Amino acid sequence: MPADTTQSNAPEIDGEEILAGILDWVEEETPSHDGAAVNRLADQVQAVYQALGTVIERTPGRDGFGDILRIRTPGRDSLAPGLLVLSHMDTVHPHDTKQEALVVRREGDVMYGPGIYDMKSGAYLPYYAYRHMLRVGAKPKMPVTFMLVSEEEVGSPTSRALIEEEARKAKYVLVTEPARDGGKVVTARKGVARFTLSITGRPSHAGVNHPEGRSAIREMARQVLDIEAMTDYERGVTTNVGLIQGGTGVNVVPRDCTAEIDMRVTTAEDGEIFCQKMLTMKPYDPDVTLMITGGMNRPPYECEPGTMALFEHARRCAADVGFELEAVPMTGGGSDGNFTAALGVPTLDGLGADGMGAHTHDEQIYISSLEPRARMWVRLFETLE
Repeated sequence: MPADTTQSNAPEIDGEEILAGILDWVEEETPSHDGAAVNRLADQVQAVYQALGTVIERTPGRDGFGDILRIRTPGRDSLAPGLLVLSHMDTVHPHDTKQEALVVRREGDVMYGPGIYDMKSGAYLPYYAYRHMLRVGAKPKMPVTFMLVSEEEVGSPTSRALIEEEARKAKYVLVTEPARDGGKVVTARKGVARFTLSITGRPSHAGVNHPEGRSAIREMARQVLDIEAMTDYERGVTTNVGLIQGGTGVNVVPRDCTAEIDMRVTTAEDGEIFCQKMLTMKPYDPDVTLMITGGMNRPPYECEPGTMALFEHARRCAADVGFELEAVPMTGGGSDGNFTAALGVPTLDGLGADGMGAHTHDEQIYISSLEPRARMWVRLFETLE
């Protein structure tokens, strides 16, 4: 069980100092698919952690993505279960967002910037907390691995295996995704599945030879209604046909049509059931063919007793430093915490800064949330064992 959380003398923590460090990371724009840009931020992250005497393993990126950092506190016993702090460096915003659609600026207690909420502020907070502990001569009770990946926003295709490898060594996982709904943390997330449906019909001239054609778009229209009808709000299952592309000209019966589909489920069992439904769809028109590929991208992150015990511990840590920590109900968005929770490792998510507007041109954090969140991180490092 976690150690007792009796109040100790907390280190002096400066919200403005935290903000300045976060802005250094925000200045480096890091779209997921630009591995070189993400690596420029990885260079910064590596440098500041190296200055703290940590042991750094940097795994080269592949498939155009950036590198993956695993940063370990010194003196770690490789056999002892540790604490995994999981973050990502990439963002959804394209280059030059900070010059145009989302200018980095301060308005009262609000700081705007691309990726500042999701999740550069969250990635910076545990670094700052660990650095402050060293400043006052303290250190975490558990060995800590800080892991920063490069492509979380596109599903962590190259980092998932490494995340799961580190999670299997961990007693607890703390995920630095942004806080929700006024500073709440996350103890459960829906699982995410993605599919591509490709339909092939028979082309013909729409005016001269219409009867010979077999429209892939017409078939897709019928399939879309069936896919959307799988949504079951009471069961927590949603299906969304988000992208469709097809046809070659308005006067041609279309041969091809493709759709991309998002599915969210609350349990692993429903993941299996609804993936099977999706993968076994049949055409209405016997003269067209369907090909559907895909499956679960992130397994459901279900709230298990170990995660609730970890949340209660974090709640006491927050109370120690003067604020009340609450948890949101299961959220529909996925994170790398889905992978660790699915392995049965107690996982607490949403430990980043409070704010709003993830993935939008209003993305922002509340500066007043930085100091108390950093203090909570210090208490977590001081007390988890």
